[in-house]
Amino acid sequence: MTGEPWSTGFARGADGVVSVAGVDVHTLAATHGTPAYVLDEADLRSRARSYRRAFETAFAEIGAGVDVYYAGKAFLSVAVARWVHEEGLRVDTATGGELAVALRAGIPGADIGLHGNNKSDDEIARALEAGVGRIIVDSLVEIDRVADAASVDHPAPVMVRVTTGVHAGGHEYISTAHEDQKFGLSIAVPSHFHYGDLVLGSAEADSPAMQGLLKVLSRPELKLLGIHSHIGSQILDPSGFEVAARAVLTLRAELAKKTGVLVEEIDLGGGYGIAYLPGEVALDPDRIAKDIASSVASSAHDLGTPLPRFSIEPGRAIVGPAGMTLYTVGTVKPVRVDKASVRTYVSIDGGMSDNIRPALYGAQYHAELVGRLSDEPTVLARVVGKHCESGDIVVHEVQVPSDVRAGDLLAVAATGAYGRSMASNYNHVPRPPVVSVADGQSRVLVRRETEDDLLALDQG
Repeated sequence: MTGEPWSTGFARGADGVVSVAGVDVHTLAATHGTPAYVLDEADLRSRARSYRRAFETAFAEIGAGVDVYYAGKAFLSVAVARWVHEEGLRVDTATGGELAVALRAGIPGADIGLHGNNKSDDEIARALEAGVGRIIVDSLVEIDRVADAASVDHPAPVMVRVTTGVHAGGHEYISTAHEDQKFGLSIAVPSHFHYGDLVLGSAEADSPAMQGLLKVLSRPELKLLGIHSHIGSQILDPSGFEVAARAVLTLRAELAKKTGVLVEEIDLGGGYGIAYLPGEVALDPDRIAKDIASSVASSAHDLGTPLPRFSIEPGRAIVGPAGMTLYTVGTVKPVRVDKASVRTYVSIDGGMSDNIRPALYGAQYHAELVGRLSDEPTVLARVVGKHCESGDIVVHEVQVPSDVRAGDLLAVAATGAYGRSMASNYNHVPRPPVVSVADGQSRVLVRRETEDDLLALDQG
């Protein structure tokens, strides 16, 4: 979309001062302080609409229905849950806390899903009480736990999460479909392997995924909605979705052949990539929708099975580009890297406590001075935080004006996803507020934490 990696409401005036949705950064800083997460409401809503419309159109052309789920783990607040639901999206939650926020927002239980590889008994009970539309079961053990919490009169609607072996996306930590990881049940048929004195698996055995599906069907307290797959995160190549979709549809057909049950829904996951740096190109909603729709139609035709209803989860693609983080520059320090080069370290009033991703798995971000115009030549800079940690780096390399100085306003793009939701109080730094901007106005969605908040937790 236009303006990436910044939101569509991002604009720089002739004086160099940036505004977002008509609110300039000096006003934002004076009103809400820094650091602050700034969320462009119109941009977020537009992206939600774009994905819903693109997938509804593409799947209608092949004769299938589709639901789009917003990934609560990327960022969730009461207001954001309401926005995406108003734009026709459902809400995917991964914990009891995320479920509580969605319910506080007034999202009907039927439009909420509950994920998680280690759901507590309390989370399962709360989901059933809320009447969630689906619980995604992640293991054979969990199938029994959900069934034991439900009843024959009120069966729990479940999907079985499977791993297809398709591995796509960014860092290994955020790739979620290869076999050696904690999520889901593998579609692959196990060979013999030893576990203590036991010999498990055989060429004739059902795959863990098939075992899970059969186990759900054996429990009358459960209603098998379908099969769920998720292959990774920050994915920019759609081919992985096509391979995974064929694998899941094949599993569906095999289950029907074995039991006569043709499940009604397939979730193809998501994790669609966004632009974090200038020049990067995000996945286009229309393109990815058409490619996936064409692929599933072809696979279903080859298998001789009717199309199910589908669901997808775009992930960070909805909220990520809609957000930026606004900081104030503090210490600026030139550091000689070698005999020929100097790197300028630009320290900001936040850091790894409000954006852990660069330190956690080397995620790359882009930063710019946003509070004034500078005609000075640029220098190679590293944007670092205030924490007592050498790895406290927010932007590893970026060109900034050579006259960057204390008091300047600096913004980091595309922090709407996994900024606030992964934030911490490391070094007892209070977490920043989330401020929405729309039509020349700003308002606080999530207030800034204070030192009083931190001390209130300490029982002395």
